[in-house]
Amino acid sequence: MYILAIETTCDETAAAVIGDDEVILSSVVASQEDLHRVYGGVVPEIASRAHLEKIMPVIDEAVRRAGIRLQDLD
Repeated sequence: MYILAIETTCDETAAAVIGDDEVILSSVVASQEDLHRVYGGVVPEIASRAHLEKIMPVIDEAVRRAGIRLQDLD
């Protein structure tokens, strides 16, 4: 069994693939720290747009690093 976990709260976009026995097969994080630094903190509208840009590449990389295909996810 393979489970895809996705995290998009605040200023990081992340995905992980978890296999049998709760083993973490991959974990990929795209940080927005540099993007928000100029504003002195997180700007929600900018953060949400950055999540939209990063989510699919992050998921694709997590699946690739896990050595599986999207179709293999449960």
